[in-house]
Amino acid sequence: MTRTMLLRFGAALAGAALLGACQLETKSVQQTGFRGTGMDQVHLVSDKKKIGEVPAPPYDPPKPGGKPAREAYQNVQVLGDISEDEFSYTMAAITQWIAPEQGCNYCHNPANMASDEIYTKKVARRMLQMTRNINTSWTQHVKQTGVTCYTCHRGQAIPSENWALPAAGNPDTILGNKHGQNAPMVSTAYSSLPNTAFAKYLLNSDSSQIRVQSEYSHPSKLATTSTMETEGTYSLMMHTSTALGVNCAFCHNAGSFQAWNMSTPKRVGAWYGYRMVRDINGSYITPLASVFPKHRLGPMGDPLKVNCTTCHRGVNKPLGGVSMVKDYPALRPSGPLVTAAAAPAPAAAPTKMP
Repeated sequence: MTRTMLLRFGAALAGAALLGACQLETKSVQQTGFRGTGMDQVHLVSDKKKIGEVPAPPYDPPKPGGKPAREAYQNVQVLGDISEDEFSYTMAAITQWIAPEQGCNYCHNPANMASDEIYTKKVARRMLQMTRNINTSWTQHVKQTGVTCYTCHRGQAIPSENWALPAAGNPDTILGNKHGQNAPMVSTAYSSLPNTAFAKYLLNSDSSQIRVQSEYSHPSKLATTSTMETEGTYSLMMHTSTALGVNCAFCHNAGSFQAWNMSTPKRVGAWYGYRMVRDINGSYITPLASVFPKHRLGPMGDPLKVNCTTCHRGVNKPLGGVSMVKDYPALRPSGPLVTAAAAPAPAAAPTKMP
């Protein structure tokens, strides 16, 4: 083989390697903004996410009325306000959504259904409170579509999409402490960005503000946004984009990622969505650390928590926008709930990236 042929062969290999990282497939483009603004959503035709079948109700919904569940059964602490028939109907659906193979025994002692001896029953009770709170207090994000247990569980006792605090590295060695970076994983879209963005932004109501731009050009007490904070925010944005199967222009205008008056209405929904996730993780899941057995906890001893992917699974509307909660009124009660309050609506459109 001559030198010229070797060079051509090498160039061909290099070109193939470079193009291997490109997605050379048929794409579909959906315009989401004014023409010429680049506000488009680009999708691979072969990468359309399969929404999957939404399970039908276990049987025809019962008619309203009848003896309250709290009077018909013992130790009903959450769904006591619905009728006995509605209670049985809702329990049958929950079994189908979460433990179709284990059945009622996943949470209950069949010899004493009222007993709280199985930890999963205590967890399920708190998750029911959480679901009701989401459907009544977080309509700024879930709208009237609402959520059910199936939105996250999809027939599995443990939702397949979850996260826990990452194990701490050894601070005494350079190799042992990567500060959460340089370990590509799906949660950061396989980048080398920090893997601690969920803990920083999605854990509780006191989480850091999600912003990377400063209104001031020089470092000062008024301009505290750092490069490190930028990396964490970008890591979360990469996660959100992957979780919803969209690109940045779904919420932002590339002309100014910061300006709310140039953003799409979807950005407001995301603003509430982040705060809803904080409420879920901080108010409902984290306090269950003492209830879960050790094998259900993460490496730092915290319960498995939710993020955007837990519900969305690669589509911008979970389950393709199908509303299941309309068939389960017990999960969206009309009366007041004594639960964690949702974040108040902003008096005006926020002026900064949340």
